[in-house]
Amino acid sequence: MRPDVIQIDHLTKMYGKNRGITDVSFNVQEGEIYGFIGPNGAGKTTTLRLLVGLIFPTGGSARIFGKDVVRQGDVIRADIGYLPSEVFYYENMKVIDLLRYSASFYRKDSSKRMRELAERLELDTSRKIDELSYGNKKKVGIVQGLLHSPKLIILDEPTSGLDPLMQREFFDIIREENQRGATVLFSSHILSEVQRLCHRVAIIKEGSIIRIDEVAAINRQAYKQFRITSTDLNVDDLPAAEVSDIHQDGSELSFLFRGDIDTVLKLIARHHVTDIQILEPTLEEIFMHYYE
Repeated sequence: MRPDVIQIDHLTKMYGKNRGITDVSFNVQEGEIYGFIGPNGAGKTTTLRLLVGLIFPTGGSARIFGKDVVRQGDVIRADIGYLPSEVFYYENMKVIDLLRYSASFYRKDSSKRMRELAERLELDTSRKIDELSYGNKKKVGIVQGLLHSPKLIILDEPTSGLDPLMQREFFDIIREENQRGATVLFSSHILSEVQRLCHRVAIIKEGSIIRIDEVAAINRQAYKQFRITSTDLNVDDLPAAEVSDIHQDGSELSFLFRGDIDTVLKLIARHHVTDIQILEPTLEEIFMHYYE
């Protein structure tokens, strides 16, 4: 069994009387890509900010590389690459100056890796920060977080602002970093991202962990959302045991389905269908119909 890079034990953060997170516990093994998912406001960002020392816990503890994140944070952070969900920089700085300044904090020459990442993400490093779109600022954050080839990569909603092609390139980069030996903790509210990238997943809702499992197990039990327009398909035709959240408005029928998708496709094929959509449900829908 591989050693744990991250050990979180009953971690709690309160903002006065308001809940941040409550009694959060999970471990991330060395070399793992670990998903951390939940709806917006569930506590993902609070947990990650506690790990990198931006805020301090009210209770519980967290250790990275066997070291306490509060007492030994300055030592730990040298080997962490962190991408926050929102990135803010000095607006008048050029991208290259910002990246060189960031690289100066590490005891290695990161110039080659910096150039490689910028090229792959199509980031113009000669421009000033205030000239960049939100997506390009996110690219700056990705390069900044990875330029020193960290042992642990912590990513908070990393794909927001990136177009689909850049998202694909970003995922390729993360897989390569993982193959190099880096451990990755990756937060998202988009289930499909976690499904295709991560080995295991912790699910947080309203500040508390509600499930930890392998992604393969989540996939086996995943829902699909169907939206169908048909002149003769109605609620009574659906297999009651596998469907939920059914809505019918005239010829338009929508529902969540869990099980062998071939079953429902064969059923639908017996009817006159003018349109069909098969979608990934939102995490909120999954929480409502499964994780509860």
